[in-house]
Amino acid sequence: MGDRKKVYTYTRVSTAMQVEGYSLDAQKEKLKTYAECYDYEIVGEYEDAGKSGKSIEGRVQFNQMMDDIMSGKDGVSYVLVFKLSRFGRNAADVLSTLQTMQDFGVNLICVEDGIDSSKDAGKLMISVLSAVAEIERENIRVQTMEGRIQKAREGKWNGGFAPYGYKLVDGCLEINEEEAEAIRLIFDQYVNSDMGANGLAKYLANNGIQKIQRQNGKNPLFDAALIRKIIKNPVYCGKIAYGRRKTEKKQGTRNDYHMVEQENFLLVDGVHQPIVSEELWQAAQVKLLAMAKKYEHVNRGKDTRVHLLSGIVKCPVCGAGMYGNKCSKRKPDGTKYKDFFYYGCKHRALTRGHKCDYKKQINEELLDNAVAEVITKLVRMPKFAAMMQDKINMQVDTSAIEQELQNYEKQLRQAYATKAKLTEEIDSLDLDDRHYIKRKADLDERLNKMYDKIEDIENLLIAAKAKKQAIEAEKMTSDNIYRVLVYFEKLYAVMSEIERRQFMEMLVSEVQIYEKRQTNGQWLKSIKFRLPIIEEDISMCLDNDCHMECVVLMSRDKD
Repeated sequence: MGDRKKVYTYTRVSTAMQVEGYSLDAQKEKLKTYAECYDYEIVGEYEDAGKSGKSIEGRVQFNQMMDDIMSGKDGVSYVLVFKLSRFGRNAADVLSTLQTMQDFGVNLICVEDGIDSSKDAGKLMISVLSAVAEIERENIRVQTMEGRIQKAREGKWNGGFAPYGYKLVDGCLEINEEEAEAIRLIFDQYVNSDMGANGLAKYLANNGIQKIQRQNGKNPLFDAALIRKIIKNPVYCGKIAYGRRKTEKKQGTRNDYHMVEQENFLLVDGVHQPIVSEELWQAAQVKLLAMAKKYEHVNRGKDTRVHLLSGIVKCPVCGAGMYGNKCSKRKPDGTKYKDFFYYGCKHRALTRGHKCDYKKQINEELLDNAVAEVITKLVRMPKFAAMMQDKINMQVDTSAIEQELQNYEKQLRQAYATKAKLTEEIDSLDLDDRHYIKRKADLDERLNKMYDKIEDIENLLIAAKAKKQAIEAEKMTSDNIYRVLVYFEKLYAVMSEIERRQFMEMLVSEVQIYEKRQTNGQWLKSIKFRLPIIEEDISMCLDNDCHMECVVLMSRDKD
């Protein structure tokens, strides 16, 4: 018992996901079964009911689990979750949390997805699938927002607190005259005086005009920021706006978001009464725009160079791997002005007695983009997503190994029965029998042989179970790659260079190039996949203006 690895389990379900297979009880049962199968000891169970996976914020039990991990409370080795989407649907959250866990020697196992972050490529699959989960969450969000958009189109209030100056009566906006007086004054003074938002805030404070406190705001003052929000809000001239602001991640951060004003949004006539005229509201917008200041934000971050196809692209002369290199071009005065990245044959210099005469330097960016373009065209093919789904749903044939397991288990039961019988015979020997010593020696010899046989069968059984697990694990890894391919266009755009490299290593066996550059400027000749991505070899064209060259896609790496 002392050698058993300790684990935590984490389960989560949102209000909308209380369905069979995703309920907390169903998740717990699967995790307990998994822990029993692999002889893990569950020393802590954490659950968050009715919580969204959008962020780790607000998930009390999740954060408690992380505190326990960082304190080393139970000395756990793993956290078990049913699916990665139960751990989180925000890619930044998932990867940041996983990194924290691994800093404290704890890894993540996603039972249903077949992912173990301690294994090779495990963290890559978590990175990619968490991005998939985020895309799926966005799709769900878009679908659920359709009803709200329709309500906005009908000119109705879309929920939440009523804006200052209005009150909600049976879900509809009605003017609150006690509050509306300040709204009319703000628009009038802003348009008909030279005061800006800051000056108007001081004017209201000096004249004792304060906000009436309500549940969504305790600050009694009209500050400049609130005044600008009031002036921008078309609800005050009888309009309903939808999508004026959008939550976006702050540039350069992992999980910090802010509201960003949108130029294009839905604006319709509302069914409610306006507090100010549309002419006055438009005049306020003109002044607001004239006084606005614009700031330019420049991202100066630079990524470390990763050679996407290094070793994967093959020399067209000797067949050896071609590896990424860099050379710096210089001005006549010797100062560097540009770095040039290329693939070159590793045997172009004498290496272990091998020498290759192929001296071409293949532009990295050109070849990388061509490979990505071909895969993008592949996933755009009709029925490709359905074909990938069929491969995911395809059952792996384990009947032979199952039969092998059953045979070993049967042999083991028979061996244990024989051992028990021999032990019983030894215990029942008559000490007064003149042949006792010989009988005892004979039975002891048979018993020792039976122990050897049991050990051999147990080793064979362990090997067979490992073989079955490897078959199933390979199937799960393939399924995850197929899932990524369905979302390839979206995911490839947001992957880091390291993630792109790891993905290519898992997907592509080799890239063949032409010995000479083709008429359309391309080098790419063929791509061979590690998995059965397509049913048979196909040709796909890369075009450049009027010139076209075909690239052959090979169904899989032939053994």
